[in-house]
Amino acid sequence: MSDLVTLTHDNAISTMTINRADARNALSIDLLDEMHRAIDELANTDTHVLVLTGSGKAFCAGMDLKAVLIELSGDETLGEQLLTSLARFTLKLRALPKVVIASVNGAAVGGGCGLTCVCDVTISHTEAKLGFPEVDLGLCPAVIAPWVVRKLGPSVARRAMLMGGVMSGVEAHSIGLVDHLAPSREELGTLTDTVAQRLASGGPKALGTTKDLLNTLDGSLDESQLLRAAQLSASVLRTPEAQAALGARMNHTKG
Repeated sequence: MSDLVTLTHDNAISTMTINRADARNALSIDLLDEMHRAIDELANTDTHVLVLTGSGKAFCAGMDLKAVLIELSGDETLGEQLLTSLARFTLKLRALPKVVIASVNGAAVGGGCGLTCVCDVTISHTEAKLGFPEVDLGLCPAVIAPWVVRKLGPSVARRAMLMGGVMSGVEAHSIGLVDHLAPSREELGTLTDTVAQRLASGGPKALGTTKDLLNTLDGSLDESQLLRAAQLSASVLRTPEAQAALGARMNHTKG
C-alpha cells in the first residue's frame, strides 16, 4: 500500500486515513485504488470497527477536478473510470462486516460527503463544512445520491442536493447528516474514540450480522443501481456545460 492511504490497527478498532492532504484528500484514480486495497486487507482482520478519516484539515474534497476535466486530461473516459471506481468502493465499504465510522475532521464535500453517508455512523465537529455542491459546478451527484437518500430520507436529500453549497457541522447535525457532533475540531478525536470503543464492545458476529440485515432491508447492496448512477454522473460530466464550469473553477483556484 502506498502513502496515499494509511491503515492502522488498535485491538478491535482499525483506522483508515486518506493521506492526500496537499489536495484536500480529493479522490483520484490512484487514491481510490489504494482505498480499495485497504478495504480488501481489512476484510481479513479481526477488528470490529473501522474509523475512516482524512489527514490535514479536510476529510475529503470530493473528486479531483484535475482528473475529471477533459480539457486537461485529454481522456474522456477518465471521469467515468473514477466515478465507477467510487461507486464500487462505496459498495465494498457498505458491505464490510464491520461498523464503519466517518470521523469528519474537516471539509467533506461532494463525493467526500457522500462517503460519510455510506458509513454506519458519522461524527464531526461544529466548524466542519459538509455538503453537495455538484449542481453549482454543472455536475450531477448521481453516484452518491442513493447513499444520501438512505441517510437523510428522500425529502431532506432532495433539498440538500438540489440547493447545492455547503453547510456547517451544526446544520449537518440538525438534518441528520452528522450523528454525533463535537464542540470543536480539537475534541473530535476524543468523541470518535468514545463512540468507537462503545461500538467495539459489541460482539463482532452480532455487529456484522446486524449490519448485513440492515443492508438487505434498505437495498444497500444493489450494485446495478450504483453503476447506473456512476454512468449518469459521467454522462453529465462530459457535457460542455460541466466542462466549462469545471474549467472556470480551476482557473479561479489558480488565481
